[in-house]
Amino acid sequence: MLKLYNTLKRRKEEFKPINNKEVGLYGCGPTVYWFQHIGNMRRYIFEDILKRTLLYNSYKVKHVINITDVGHLASDADEGEDKMMKALKRENLPPTSESMIKIANKYSSAFFADLKKLNILSPDVWAKATEHIQDMIELIKRIEKKGYTYKTSVGLIFDTSKYKDYAKLGKLTTEQLKAGSRVEVDPGRKNPSDFALWITNQPKHVMQWDSPWGRGFPGWHIECSAMSMKYLGEHFDIHTGGEEHIPIHHTNEIAQSEAATGKKFVNYWLHLRWLLVRGEKMSKSKGEIATLSELEGLNYKPMAFRYFCLLTHYRKPLDFTYENLDAAKKTFERITKKVLELKENPLKGNDSTKKYQKEFEKAINDDLNTPLAIQVLLKALDDLDFDSKKKLALLYKFDEVLGLGFKEMEKEIITIPRDIHKLVEARERLRKEKKWAEADVIRERIKEKGYLIKDTPQGPEIEKAE
Repeated sequence: MLKLYNTLKRRKEEFKPINNKEVGLYGCGPTVYWFQHIGNMRRYIFEDILKRTLLYNSYKVKHVINITDVGHLASDADEGEDKMMKALKRENLPPTSESMIKIANKYSSAFFADLKKLNILSPDVWAKATEHIQDMIELIKRIEKKGYTYKTSVGLIFDTSKYKDYAKLGKLTTEQLKAGSRVEVDPGRKNPSDFALWITNQPKHVMQWDSPWGRGFPGWHIECSAMSMKYLGEHFDIHTGGEEHIPIHHTNEIAQSEAATGKKFVNYWLHLRWLLVRGEKMSKSKGEIATLSELEGLNYKPMAFRYFCLLTHYRKPLDFTYENLDAAKKTFERITKKVLELKENPLKGNDSTKKYQKEFEKAINDDLNTPLAIQVLLKALDDLDFDSKKKLALLYKFDEVLGLGFKEMEKEIITIPRDIHKLVEARERLRKEKKWAEADVIRERIKEKGYLIKDTPQGPEIEKAE
């Protein structure tokens, strides 16, 4: 039984899809004005684990991710300049629609390349905001018809006071709503939490469209509602994002979507906690970011970073330091080495498949508990009595969820001969029986054959002597 933590209810719930074994999954995608940093990429790893877990549990998943290439202002609260416009100035490009498309394509391509490096499954639909403007206009018309809008100097505004459950996702209080007041920017707003559906007060913006409310462009929040409902329906199963989306973006999505349709928007809301640097969220605006390419330049493989992310539950902050990443890298290298040894030197033993598979499934189906799932993986990997071929088949099964690329691992180490493996196995049995002298004799025989044994808490590691 799969259980997921639903932010809307603030508790873990048994997952029950709307349509039997079919699942609609929507994830908030990137604003493609710059490279995605590793904090961003952790979110897509989390969503990938969710999708893979659903597939592992025999669900058919329709997965949609949006690409924001217009409408995301510098503040999520409808303030400041469009991030895409800022990118044009940063790169000294002329203020034209062609330049905007060039920027979007450049950083979209970089993002797609990072997803591939991290072995993240592609969604069924990549939904670009600029290709769905008419869908957004039609949705705004429905919201307006229901009486939830009014106009200001900024554009067409959603009146949150008319939607009684506005604060339900973020559990916001009146004081918290006041803290987000934007009166100085838009004195025409009736409530601090009101937000723009269509923006008409930026005449120099290079990407604008005609609409019933004037020439302009959509607010950021309306994009996700329009595109998710277009591909998944007005009521679908799962919506994901980062914890920063809870108080504004996702709260606004729910309000405008349910105002338009009169029905529940999404059943399960899942949110990732931040990746932290010195206790604070990694952020482009603070200039303290690292990209996947930069990690590669420091000799960290993308799969080592993916493994590092899986060691912390998605609902806990991940403390990023290079010391922590080094520790994860070292363990992942050991895993890689053992997987390759299993491929090259299968040894007969017991069939422990059911035992470990049950433990793994219990972990991953308990709200995607990847740290515990990794513990099961390591325990199975270090089980010397577990038949090698069956162990490898089980690891491949685990990897359907973990996505660490076990099947695709290339031969990166010197193959250890089978007779050496047999000697190591015999030595381990003697050590378990506390026959230390006899075990030392075998160690010397292994050394004479040109190999060294390093005893670790996870089991023996074999290296070729220099």
